Amino acid sequence: MQIIKAVIIAFSMYSKIPMPQFKWEERDMRYMLCFFPWVGVVIGACIYLWNLLCVRIEVGNLCRTLISAAIPLLITGGFHVDGFMDTMDAFHSYQPRERKLEILKDSHIGAFAVIMLACYGLLYVGALSEVSNPELLKILCAGFALSRCLSGIGVVTLPSAKTDGMLYTFASGAHKRTVKGALYLQSILCACFMVWQSPLAGIATVVAALASFWYYSYRSKKELGGITGDTAGYFVLLCEGMMVLVTAVWNVCVR
Repeated sequence: MQIIKAVIIAFSMYSKIPMPQFKWEERDMRYMLCFFPWVGVVIGACIYLWNLLCVRIEVGNLCRTLISAAIPLLITGGFHVDGFMDTMDAFHSYQPRERKLEILKDSHIGAFAVIMLACYGLLYVGALSEVSNPELLKILCAGFALSRCLSGIGVVTLPSAKTDGMLYTFASGAHKRTVKGALYLQSILCACFMVWQSPLAGIATVVAALASFWYYSYRSKKELGGITGDTAGYFVLLCEGMMVLVTAVWNVCVR
């Protein structure tokens, strides 16, 4: 029963998919992060099915691309976008560490958040429009699970910048040995699937994801002294954006 509750909590927390309601107990959340990547599986499956439908009924590339880009937002409710925007405001404030942490808590949207999200959106949609190869599309769809695997690994392995907040609660309450094992296993499965679809493109995409994780770890420690819930959301977008760019470049190069 605890595992079922953990699945429900993961989808209730990280998606807008309707789930049964019950009181969340601390013991029910110990394994919640194990199922965080499953939200990415749902996103990837929906994007893949949508693209299959587009081919079948001959939907135009603009419509295909924009709806593909909207699917993660519709499923997650923009949960990670909020973290990305807050993190951009903090990183681009060039203030002392304590002030940056205060900016992360601020509910107001700053200019840098809007500018960087607009730049990210344009790059993301532009790159996504170039991913038409079926094998590369499958690699990209698997990337939504991989980004969440790595984000979860970050939660239970990287230092927290604060001793309060949602991320600290999840990290301190998680059964870390089990969560790490589950997330590492799922990461390996995702990477193997991506490489199986197209060895060179798969390796390049996995390397891009790992590089973004290294950058996220380095930047968070340097700027904030550790990670927060907002930076975890920032990483999901950063990782997915990097993987879209790599698959797009690969698709253009192999035409």
